[in-house]
Amino acid sequence: MIAAGGEGSTEVRWEYDGYAPAEERLRESLCTLGNGYFATRGALPECAADDVHYPGTYVAGCYDRLASRVAGHRVENEDLVNLPNWLPLRFRLPGGPWLTPDTEPVLEHRQVLRLTDGVLERRTRYGLGAGRVLDVRQRRLVHMGDPHLAALRTEFTAEGFTGDLEVEAALDADVRNAGVARYRELDGRHLVRVRTGTAAPDTVWLRCRTRTSDIRIGMAARLGPGAPVPEGDGTHGAVQRLRLPLAPGRTRTVDKTVAVHTSRDPAIADPVAAAVDRVGDAPGFDALLRTHRRAWDQLWRRTALDVPGRAGEILRLHLFHVLQTLSPHTADLDVGVPARGLHGEAYRGHVFWDELFVLPFLDLHFPEVSRALLHYRYRRLERARAAARAIGRRGAMYPWQSATDGREESQALHLNPRSGRWLPDHSRLQRHVGSAVAYNVWRYCEASGDTEFRHTMGAEMLLEIARFWADSATWDDHLGRHRIRGVVGPDEYHDAYPGALRPGLDDNAYTNVTAAWVLTRTLELLDTLPEPRRRELTARTGLDDAELHRWQEVSRTLHVPFHDGVVSQFEGYGGLAELDWDGYRERYGDIRRLDRILEAEGDTVNRYKASKQADVLMLGYLFSPAELRALFARLGHELDAETWTRTVDHYLCRTSHGSTLSGLVHGWVLARDRRADAWAFVQEALRGDIADVQGGTTGEGIHLGAMAGTLDLVQRGLTGLETREGALWADPVPLPELSSYGMSLRYRGHWGVRLRLRRGRLEVTVPASDESPIDIRLPDRTVCVEPGETCVLVLPPPADHPPHGPHGPTGLADG
Repeated sequence: MIAAGGEGSTEVRWEYDGYAPAEERLRESLCTLGNGYFATRGALPECAADDVHYPGTYVAGCYDRLASRVAGHRVENEDLVNLPNWLPLRFRLPGGPWLTPDTEPVLEHRQVLRLTDGVLERRTRYGLGAGRVLDVRQRRLVHMGDPHLAALRTEFTAEGFTGDLEVEAALDADVRNAGVARYRELDGRHLVRVRTGTAAPDTVWLRCRTRTSDIRIGMAARLGPGAPVPEGDGTHGAVQRLRLPLAPGRTRTVDKTVAVHTSRDPAIADPVAAAVDRVGDAPGFDALLRTHRRAWDQLWRRTALDVPGRAGEILRLHLFHVLQTLSPHTADLDVGVPARGLHGEAYRGHVFWDELFVLPFLDLHFPEVSRALLHYRYRRLERARAAARAIGRRGAMYPWQSATDGREESQALHLNPRSGRWLPDHSRLQRHVGSAVAYNVWRYCEASGDTEFRHTMGAEMLLEIARFWADSATWDDHLGRHRIRGVVGPDEYHDAYPGALRPGLDDNAYTNVTAAWVLTRTLELLDTLPEPRRRELTARTGLDDAELHRWQEVSRTLHVPFHDGVVSQFEGYGGLAELDWDGYRERYGDIRRLDRILEAEGDTVNRYKASKQADVLMLGYLFSPAELRALFARLGHELDAETWTRTVDHYLCRTSHGSTLSGLVHGWVLARDRRADAWAFVQEALRGDIADVQGGTTGEGIHLGAMAGTLDLVQRGLTGLETREGALWADPVPLPELSSYGMSLRYRGHWGVRLRLRRGRLEVTVPASDESPIDIRLPDRTVCVEPGETCVLVLPPPADHPPHGPHGPTGLADG
């Protein structure tokens, strides 16, 4: 059973009662603890990796590349490395077996994830026979204040017996990447040259390296109280043993404090020496817990979110995991947004377009983290330029999957678990990832007011992405329009035309419209650059007036296909066959992964009007109604309310929702277009990981984009909040189920701007400071709120809100 802190409780908890082996992987993911630098899954310390448990520790940005033979092909994969396991702490009666919930009777088992202070608690009562019971209680933390420290406190209490207890603690390097079943044919042994030693009577250390990236890893562990005995040959780990005398009702405590460093860390000479020094200087568990709680308290203050009921409890869990993956510590790292957090090995820890769903939330809380994540993309701009040159294009082509150096990391083959066949993977044709990078650059600059980034790194990235789109467009005399051919859209199901010899589709609407947006915004940015900077940038990139003229032309003439009065997902989509949705649901039940079902039948989803997730409808997620309408107008199309509603209806009944992002996008779009149906999709997005709606995927790592996206749904989606033209724009569309809530934002130097939506009113509080006033712009008026003031704005009734009604200026002028 899952529960959370009750109404009015100052402590928020996520609880699991009873031991359920089938649910362990899911619980381990959702009970992961991290601090933005590293994270450790919520596995039980006495359990090793097997079919039930999977302890894993991951340092942000620590990747390694290995080659494997798969289906007769040599393939390379770069993985986020499963580092040495610092958790192991097992125990037994002398001469008896090591106690685990899988081998010994469990009388009681409970796990509690305390979200308020980032502590994982567990209690297990082992039945030892003849009326003897061993009560085990643990508290675990991955320190949010010091990103290199973690600690585990274990308390043993005997019931009904007196005797010794043997305790063994270890740093275990005999690990591999094996957390995803479908990857197990791939080589997962990343750690080599393991060495161990003793640094002090109570402290051991371990060093190793990754096989090809040659990242040096150092760990040190301090065990106490008492005098632990180091044992073992050091081949795979550093081991310490304690013998504890137990008596009924008397609790004995063992504390394990661990430090983690890698050679990627700044300001250190040797990871092992740094780890030994850090763990040696670390205070005891109680003092560590106090400073850890203080750091979490500061984070919660900066991200204050007050949403009532069950939705608020789940949103709190989502926020907790976002902060554990991307904390203020991330601002010091060269890392991107791992799509599955630091919680597991799905997607090999790679960076996708999921940042599109994450950065808009961070922009208004931790702009320094957003900037660092965009800097990750900027550092890999030259690699993106090289990728474009390799296919004969100008500009920058960012990879669909990125890791260490920005090369394309998308797999060449993927396994269909239903058929057991390895199939070609064409997901690298999702060129729209470049538009996602550009979108995040633009939104960050609007929210933060960071003109230095906008004029330097941001401008250069936008320019090169725009250049790629313009060079990718070819003129079609028959249509009298430019076209972008051979791509794959966000849907992902469709990667080729039926019977085609080559992968790729023509004129994906989402790709073309976002490409037009990038070109338009880049032209706008170039016009507003300070003249000296514009001269520098154009000289450095070779930009000239002829190229700018082409950008103007392409931004107005990219082809957007239509069929039957709706926007087509791509050219030719209207001619595809209709799928027997009811028949497939009756035969298979869960058809989220319809592509796998059809392939196993010898068919292909390419033949049908069927989407995995939102594709065309993503446009309604990224752009306000007025901005989307203006984009289509610039491209020569009228996107009125009726056309958009028909488009939404068309794809709504032809989408299998095989991605956790799909429910999020549909809920966001329907909140403005069909409010009565939106809540079901919002609930789907909220439940995505806690209920593991994708059928086993959460155990491989949480879905960070969907978690951050639900937070942004409350922050921007339902409030209609936009940051542009130096103002906060609001156009609320509250759902009946989420009509009253509050949040805290950081906006252009203002810390703790408080927004509260309640009973048709929007209350805005700007804390006292020496910053300039904030302009709040609603569809019908503008209000200026001075620092130290609170303003209450009466909103128009939701029922009168047209789905594509006025929404203020868009900045997409047609002149």
